[in-house]
Amino acid sequence: MAVKLSDSVRNARLDSIESTIGASPKLQIRSGAAPANCAAADSGTLLCEMTLPADFMAAAAAGVKGKNGTWSGTGHANAGGGTNAGHFRIKDSAGTNCHLQGTITGTSGGGDMELDNISIATGQTVTVNSFNLTDGNA
Repeated sequence: MAVKLSDSVRNARLDSIESTIGASPKLQIRSGAAPANCAAADSGTLLCEMTLPADFMAAAAAGVKGKNGTWSGTGHANAGGGTNAGHFRIKDSAGTNCHLQGTITGTSGGGDMELDNISIATGQTVTVNSFNLTDGNA
């Protein structure tokens, strides 16, 4: 039999992620595949970096924690005329320590994070449409 947790425990685990990362973290959107883990060096080309709201995630409910507020930024000079986003990394407010990473797709594409448009060009507005964390062991 698998271990089962209450919603209270699942919510507390999810809420601890945001408190550990801290307020106003940096979201980096990059090309290509994500590194093997958060401790590994950055990979791909930095296409967009945005500072997320101080309270960037909503309170967890029923074992799910979603983005809070507007997550929007501008395409970096490295993006050129248009480069496809492949993965993201959420780092502390200094932009140095990676705490979360995952895949990116367009809206309804099934990635860990979904953007309004995965082809990012220099100066283009980039908006995160969907990002949720779901705790297991329900």
